[in-house]
Amino acid sequence: MIFESIDLWLTSNPTWAPWVLLAAAVGLNVLAFVVARNFIARGLVYLTERSATQMDDILVRYMRPYRFAWLAPLLLSYHLATWVSDWTGWLQSLILVAILWLVVITFIGLFTAINVIYERGSSYRGVSIQSYLDLGKLLTIAVGIILTAAQITGKSPIVLLSGLGAVTAVLVLIFHDTLLSFVASLQIQSHDLVREGDWIEMPAYEADGVVMNVALHTVKVQNWDNTITVVPTHKLLDTPYRNWRGMTESGGRRIKRAIYVDLNSVAFCDAEMVTRFRQIGLVQDMIEERLARIAPGGRDEACTRDVCAEHELTNVGVFRAYMTAYLKSRVDLHQEEPMPLLVRQLDPSPSGLPLEVYAFTRTTAWDAYEAIQADIFEHLVAAAPAFGLKVFQQPTGSDFRALVAAV
Repeated sequence: MIFESIDLWLTSNPTWAPWVLLAAAVGLNVLAFVVARNFIARGLVYLTERSATQMDDILVRYMRPYRFAWLAPLLLSYHLATWVSDWTGWLQSLILVAILWLVVITFIGLFTAINVIYERGSSYRGVSIQSYLDLGKLLTIAVGIILTAAQITGKSPIVLLSGLGAVTAVLVLIFHDTLLSFVASLQIQSHDLVREGDWIEMPAYEADGVVMNVALHTVKVQNWDNTITVVPTHKLLDTPYRNWRGMTESGGRRIKRAIYVDLNSVAFCDAEMVTRFRQIGLVQDMIEERLARIAPGGRDEACTRDVCAEHELTNVGVFRAYMTAYLKSRVDLHQEEPMPLLVRQLDPSPSGLPLEVYAFTRTTAWDAYEAIQADIFEHLVAAAPAFGLKVFQQPTGSDFRALVAAV
């Protein structure tokens, strides 16, 4: 009865009827939005805030129920469009497009939320799935565009898709980098080449730091100087780079550094030097073993010089044994395979005789590694003069002044 009275009044007042209908539609839409926002959306937010898990908080943050509350007035407007018979089809098409893109935006937020939940999970080990989720976002947008075109033109989406064959070449050119990046992402994930949190070096892009993000198109690297380098994802397959993850996972970082001994200070050990070196605990056993090889008469029969009486011990040989014993005495270095510990003598050069330390620390932390390495070489440089050796360095101004003064 009420609706019949309203319809009769609208029919008898054609001038005011459109404005009354517009005001009623606006009022109903406002009411629907207020109810959806303040009761449904706010209720969801309230429930997530009260729950103990963080998963629903992430979903709410990225899917935004307040934004999705616009779905209520849009659905209501779709039905109210029948009040305007001349514009019903046009209005309903626009409303459907708006609903479609509201759903598309919500799905994009869902993909982002899934990535955040995955990376915050206890089982996350740096293997990113963002590239796949980015592809899902692109496909969602593509589906939205196709359905929008189908809605506006009134043609079936299948008809529109069948026409894509003619523009495939253009699409390949447009999405060339996307296709390359997607294939690269598949290979990176399947072969476990790069993870978030890995330390990589890529000289071609001046990247040297920690991988912050592996996305579909780009890999973001935070360098040690706190700058950011962005590398195209597909470049990880055709550009040389070094991943330090193996070092981190092994639990040992290599020390490979040499000190250079002045060749003019290398000499055979005389009796006084042997007596003095025998007081050094780290090489005492080695010297006793070498002296035990001397012939029973107290002298090697093959030797005719005094320097051979000590079985050809050299100060650099004793120092090398001291270096090895000193390294083995440190508890912060690995002592077993597959992380060898040794001191090796390299080819003499114009800079002197290199004695290289090859060892692995028990820590991979940068600051601790540098401290251990510095302690080792500070000790060895300071210990070299006790063996009658000089550490080589290029002549300085004071050396030339001393030479001039001597002349």
